[in-house]
Amino acid sequence: MKLAISATLIKELREKTGVGIMDCKAALTECDGDLDKAVDHLRKKGIATAKKRGGRETSQGQVQAYIHAGGKIGVLVEANCETDFTGKTDDFSSFVKDIAMQIAATNPIAIDREGVPQDVLEKEKEIYATQAKDSGKPEKVIEKIVEGKLKKFFSEACLLEQPFVKNSDITVQDLMNE
Repeated sequence: MKLAISATLIKELREKTGVGIMDCKAALTECDGDLDKAVDHLRKKGIATAKKRGGRETSQGQVQAYIHAGGKIGVLVEANCETDFTGKTDDFSSFVKDIAMQIAATNPIAIDREGVPQDVLEKEKEIYATQAKDSGKPEKVIEKIVEGKLKKFFSEACLLEQPFVKNSDITVQDLMNE
């Protein structure tokens, strides 16, 4: 006998995991309606789901504006998602608004490390190496110093690596993963 899975249970699993409705229903069916087992099942299956979703079209979403006090800084952010259901939620709206505020506050030069222009990266490396040499550091240590300073540079210059302005315990990437 097949167990009937309620829409309420599917919705609850969807809210907990952010997974699509059909995947939630399938997980609940496979786990005989046990919510905790379904969450574990989806987490185990998560890597395959993430890869499968990577190529999907994201034609829904929102555009949010943030104007900083004083009106001298303004940011428009477009964030896309797969479904209009997700795109219309309060959580998604808050997320997009928070990203706009983050950009206004920190002025990142790139979304991630790959987006940093090569000439900017080379110039930063050169500056850090020169600073280390001028302070009398041995050659063996200079490379490690440059690596450390580049890590700090990326955490300031790349949006996804920046500490989130509303909670510095997490990065923007961590916020996005939630």
